[in-house]
Amino acid sequence: MSNTLQEKINIFLTVSTQTLAEHFNANDPAPIYKRQLSYEFEQYIMAATLSARRYTLFEYKVTCKNQVDKQYTEPLIYALRRHFEAKKLSRQAAFERFKRRNYVLLILSLAVVMLLHVAVPLFVKEEGGIHSAIVGGLDIFSWVMLWQPIDKLLFQWNPYLKEINTLNKLAKAEAISTENA
Repeated sequence: MSNTLQEKINIFLTVSTQTLAEHFNANDPAPIYKRQLSYEFEQYIMAATLSARRYTLFEYKVTCKNQVDKQYTEPLIYALRRHFEAKKLSRQAAFERFKRRNYVLLILSLAVVMLLHVAVPLFVKEEGGIHSAIVGGLDIFSWVMLWQPIDKLLFQWNPYLKEINTLNKLAKAEAISTENA
């Protein structure tokens, strides 16, 4: 059964001259729209998105205390989008390294296993107890050697994709601005 209602997560932000300092790294001298987000602010946003699913929509609800503070809304949203787009690109690069490393490990493991399965019959000529023990040990060694790359390639890629999806949605989330009178 498909859920026709789309789940949405609202991320509430307050923009004022006092809270602006809390949103950004205090040591960053760049203009507001290019500043780094503070660690605590980023953790607040990431904590708000923990319950997100694949098709969950994100929306920034920005509240301004007065008309003067409204001018900081656009630079804040731009900084948020820029920050999460950069984090998304970083996680995509990490995912590509993860895949490349595990494919190389799988290919090298397969090459070693194939080499050993070809080499054992050349060195052990007799058919008997020692031959079957070596072949049985080689089979176990092969499974142990191939287990980790296969496990990682089949089961451990999903957290990367979930985080990339979340960061992409945070970078593209709609911002709704309201003025608090």
